[in-house]
Amino acid sequence: MADVLIGKVVDYFTHVEVVAIEITGDELRVGDTIHILGHTTDITIPVTSLQLEHHNIERAVAGQVVGVKCEERARKHDLVYKVV
Repeated sequence: MADVLIGKVVDYFTHVEVVAIEITGDELRVGDTIHILGHTTDITIPVTSLQLEHHNIERAVAGQVVGVKCEERARKHDLVYKVV
């Protein structure tokens, strides 16, 4: 499997287990699998939902900051890859 860089983590909300991702590359859709990678982070999860400003969306494009459910802790500046 190849990974394509699509963005970076801008925040993680522990109380709701959601990672905020700034999309800088290719689009991200519900159903995609992402790989979050950093100095102490190595997480691969399916995207089961996307939220933009507390509204569910099906697809995120470059320039948007979206929320993705993630039970494991991600950290600011971790890189986000789409598994293709």
